[in-house]
Amino acid sequence: MNENVDQVCVGAVGGSFGVRGEVRLKSFCADPEAIMDYLPLIAENSGQSFLITLTGRTKNGFTARLSGIETKEDADALRGVRLMADRTRLPTLPDDEYYYSDLIGLEVLDTGGTRLGIVKDVRNHGASDILEIQTQGSETVLLPFTQAAVPTVDLSIGRIIADPPDGIFP
Repeated sequence: MNENVDQVCVGAVGGSFGVRGEVRLKSFCADPEAIMDYLPLIAENSGQSFLITLTGRTKNGFTARLSGIETKEDADALRGVRLMADRTRLPTLPDDEYYYSDLIGLEVLDTGGTRLGIVKDVRNHGASDILEIQTQGSETVLLPFTQAAVPTVDLSIGRIIADPPDGIFP
């Protein structure tokens, strides 16, 4: 299972905004403004802690000030950094919803018990979530994270049962 289950990614820095240290902020929360409920946020790569002040909206998120970030160069250095929140501050999810971090590292079996691989990442390209599965070899396979393709997720034993469409797995 995922090694850092104490933190969940709730957003990311999209890059600098302007010349005075503001950033473009992407929120991964169901209610985008709820990102403010989980402060302080921690930079995944460095462990640096940030308080955040939203200063406006952009096409795909917000503009914001992060504590300690004063210049455009400081803001540029944070481009792409994922922002983590303490899991204890997040709401409990219904039985059929999952935090991406809970899925990464889970073993994936088919409906006959054959091991297909391990969840390497969870992606969302707008339409739906997709599981990136590392197979026995060095291949990765993209599996739609739908009820039909993934009928069972059992976090307690760290396993996913998949019924993938024909032809997805080698």
